[in-house]
Amino acid sequence: MAAEVSERAAPSLPAPTPGTGLRSRSPLLAELAVVAFLVWIYDWLQNLAPLRKGLALRHAVALLSFEQRHGLAVEKPLDHWLVGHPLLAEVASNFYDNAIFVVTLGLVAWAWWSRPDLYRPLRNYLVVANLVGFAVFWAYPLAPPRMLAGFVDVVGKYPGIGGWHNELVSHADQLAAMPSLHMAWAVWSALVVWRLWGQGPARRAVAWLAALYPLVTAWDVLATGNHFLLDVAAGLGTTVVSVAAVEAFGRAYHLSWTKGRTSWS
Repeated sequence: MAAEVSERAAPSLPAPTPGTGLRSRSPLLAELAVVAFLVWIYDWLQNLAPLRKGLALRHAVALLSFEQRHGLAVEKPLDHWLVGHPLLAEVASNFYDNAIFVVTLGLVAWAWWSRPDLYRPLRNYLVVANLVGFAVFWAYPLAPPRMLAGFVDVVGKYPGIGGWHNELVSHADQLAAMPSLHMAWAVWSALVVWRLWGQGPARRAVAWLAALYPLVTAWDVLATGNHFLLDVAAGLGTTVVSVAAVEAFGRAYHLSWTKGRTSWS
């Protein structure tokens, strides 16, 4: 009887109301504010670029020398091979200029609209990956291979659809090769595809599709002279670390919330 009275007297947390909680769609204005914040940081870094060009070029020469000593310098052979195949170079240029935005933003919009229960952690992975990338851009400015002697700027030579490259270059931090956010975003996109569609009989096909996109992206950024091999590896690592960090924080938060709720029971 005492236990029953105690149970009745104990305060309880209110139950979530329908349409609220983690399954509700995140407000669009909040998402746009996150984008604006990331763009502001990137723009600030871009403004520092002219002051650090010499340092970025020295870093690029040192990194290329390191790769050459260890048999990792695949960029120049790929770059020269691609220049000799104009049609493929056009395709690669269009992929470089457009896929990162079309695929990534398309998946962001799809997840936000159709899977709000999965969207928030997926969004957080991408935000943290960008913040990690920005931190490295600030600490270690690095010029891309195409700015070094002996390389060809394939995307500049064969502009993509609408000639976006020259416009993008003029508004981009050209000294932010490490890590490759092209690669980081491609790995994130593969993870999203797997999370959203990697179930049922089509699971194997989805797995191949998810894996193929980052592989094509890696080849593209290397062959067009926009990234070193170590940039690509760092891009992969950036997303892996970001996912691990978000998941660890989520588990810690859930554990803390559970303990807090138990103390009210």
